[in-house]
Amino acid sequence: MTDTSFAGKNALITGGTRGIGRAVALGLARAGANVTVCYRSDAESAAAMEAELAATDGKHHVLQADIGNAGDVRRLLDEVAARMGSLDVVVHNAGLISHVPFADLEPEEWHRIVDSNLTGMYLVVRAALPLLSEGGAVVGVGSKVALVGISQRTHYTAAKAGLIGFVRSLSKELGPLGIRVNLVAPGITETDQAAHLPPVQRERYQSMTALKRLGQADEVADVVLFLAGPGARYVTGETVNVDGGM
Repeated sequence: MTDTSFAGKNALITGGTRGIGRAVALGLARAGANVTVCYRSDAESAAAMEAELAATDGKHHVLQADIGNAGDVRRLLDEVAARMGSLDVVVHNAGLISHVPFADLEPEEWHRIVDSNLTGMYLVVRAALPLLSEGGAVVGVGSKVALVGISQRTHYTAAKAGLIGFVRSLSKELGPLGIRVNLVAPGITETDQAAHLPPVQRERYQSMTALKRLGQADEVADVVLFLAGPGARYVTGETVNVDGGM
């Protein structure tokens, strides 16, 4: 049976052309949503995403924007307003990552990672707010690392931990407007980055989970769609771990 749970809804997904973002975008499109995704620089992935979305019903758009740049975000949301008119779902998935020993972590790199992951969600949701109305849903993509920490990623971990507080507080502010705000926190997930893990490291990560395997992007996307949809209409301010029991 065809899933039409998002029929006629308008959705924006940042970082929506690869990995978890791609799975979320395709899941929403296949469930009937009109989907706009943005990407930062990978034109090849953007073209592939455009072709995949074209194979689904609805009005879909693939736009370029650097989510860490306030001007780019304003331009993106102006274009979304012109093309879609309103939004029902906003998914902030965009975010950069790097591995730098703390002693070598320069302010420029700190801001680059924090801006894309944490400040980016602030910029996107703030710009999208005039397009959202009662019944709207905002979902951020965080990380399990926020609760456990990891060496050489203090900047990334701090940004993802910040999302937990951001979502908790914003849910209280937007709740009276009928807008829900939640976060998913994936564990190690099979994406293009995970594909390059050395076998020993992959085995170690798998052994850390109760299910003894890495997650799939569509498994995270399923939880995002749940939080964005009517089944979670009384769920807000929550962080849902999707980590296989790490």
